[in-house]
Amino acid sequence: MMSAFTVRLPDETVAKLDQLAEKVDRSRSYVAAQAIEDYVARQEWQLAEIEAGLEEADRGEFASEKNLVGVIAKYVKPASGR
Repeated sequence: MMSAFTVRLPDETVAKLDQLAEKVDRSRSYVAAQAIEDYVARQEWQLAEIEAGLEEADRGEFASEKNLVGVIAKYVKPASGR
């Protein structure tokens, strides 16, 4: 089942949406629906991850200092000596 509703957007956004729809050879409605579906999926995932993290914190499950040092070392290069 699919539902329809009205969304008000600034004219500039509608123009960009129309340009994008033309480039991908789809309707404005299709492109807008895809954008909304992607946004909803991303938000659901992000909120689920946040909730899982909060549950871990409530249980006292934190990374050790050794774990943190390992992660930081993976992404931060040591300062070069002079």
